[in-house]
Amino acid sequence: MARALVAGVDSSTQSCKIVVRDAATGALVRSGAASHPDGTEVDPAAWWVAFGEAARAAGGLDDVAALAVGGQQHGLVALDADGEVIRPALLWNDTRSAGAARDLVRELGETAGVPGAKAWADAVGSVPVASFTVTKLRWLADAEPENAARVAAVALPHDWLTWRIAGFGPRSEGLEPDLSALVTDRSDASGTGYFDASADGGAGAYRRDLLALALRCEASAADGLVLPRVLGPGEAGGLADPSVAGADIDGGALLAPGAGDNAGAALGLGLGEGDVAVSIGTSGVVSAVAEQQSADESGMVTGFADATGAYLPLACTLNASRVLDAARAILGVDHAGLSRLALRAPAGAGGLVLVPYLEGERTPDRPEATGTLHGLTLATATPEHVARAHVEGMLCGLADGLDALRDQGVAVERLVLIGGGAQSEAVRQIAPQVLGMPVTVPEPGEYVADGAARQAGWVLSGEDRAPGWSTSSARVYEADPEPAVRERYAAVRDLA
Repeated sequence: MARALVAGVDSSTQSCKIVVRDAATGALVRSGAASHPDGTEVDPAAWWVAFGEAARAAGGLDDVAALAVGGQQHGLVALDADGEVIRPALLWNDTRSAGAARDLVRELGETAGVPGAKAWADAVGSVPVASFTVTKLRWLADAEPENAARVAAVALPHDWLTWRIAGFGPRSEGLEPDLSALVTDRSDASGTGYFDASADGGAGAYRRDLLALALRCEASAADGLVLPRVLGPGEAGGLADPSVAGADIDGGALLAPGAGDNAGAALGLGLGEGDVAVSIGTSGVVSAVAEQQSADESGMVTGFADATGAYLPLACTLNASRVLDAARAILGVDHAGLSRLALRAPAGAGGLVLVPYLEGERTPDRPEATGTLHGLTLATATPEHVARAHVEGMLCGLADGLDALRDQGVAVERLVLIGGGAQSEAVRQIAPQVLGMPVTVPEPGEYVADGAARQAGWVLSGEDRAPGWSTSSARVYEADPEPAVRERYAAVRDLA
């Protein structure tokens, strides 16, 4: 009997990656990738093109029995009644809705008669910032009211791509624009700002009153908008169109719920309670699996859901691997060269401190902030000190996120360092000093795509939990903590 295969897709900010794995063992069979365009707003058609290119690079998906999509969270894909994308999707890192976020926080507080941040944390577990879909909807209502008036359905990137894989799409392309076929999962829905993942015994429920608040519309109008059906963990959401996947499979390829990227990575890594992922990608993310939803009115921790029915309290920074890229550009070196320079400087970089808000910041919520370099002297004006300050500054932002998780009662027993930035030797060696405990670095992998593949295997098996595929080997990095690094960072952080 031929082995059953499953596919996991990671439709991220920068690219689309696909892994095809053996459903029984999790062994990698083949893979493919394709790039996404740069920018903070993107025509979703580019994601569809990249998915096709990545599928072809992976040898096609005709023999895949189940498929799941992990995707970048929060982005706004607004569709009209004909399934047409109304305007380019606003991505999570588009900060033009920062003012809208502040307005929404204030307005809900006035309605509830409590501080706005508390009102939002009580309602959905999170205080909205510019990344959240709900703020992008308010921006759309204010900046492009003619487009807002056309909105018939609101989807997230992974919802939209799953919909296209199922064979649905815009009428202009000769496809069936069945908006009711849109599906999502708790993890991605929990990042919209209008979904309470803890409602209905943890199944979650949309808050259409918050949707109406965002769009400045009557409740009846918000009730008429199509929102993706939220599937439970392990629940199938239909079949892939045979022209896309599963043509050689009796009955076709099952579509799994998919997940937000951080929830997908947690599933791919097999994280459990007490494990905290520190991800250094385009954004920096500190997230943990927890049994209870957090409700942090400070806004530092968002009360998201995970892909298994639990929760994923998370702190996210806008500035992560691009801080390292900025250092490389300043110093004219490659990644290996940057590591060598940083490791030649002493811990604390001789007092040189970078507050790395190079693209504004999300945690803390300072979308208009800029980066600042403090403590520059003749002694610290060297490539080595500048390199070290960039690495330490980026890690200090993540350490603040780790503290915020602890403040919410999250157990922090093991740190798992992942993402492109985790491949830097300087980051690996300096991280334990800044974060204050050892870090485990797994072998490089496509963790989000792997998590999606694992979820596809879950749906295919019909079991009540994800398959227990073995995880990759890992190396533990240990070093004595250097609390003075964070103390100096804290002294200047609020001056940015």
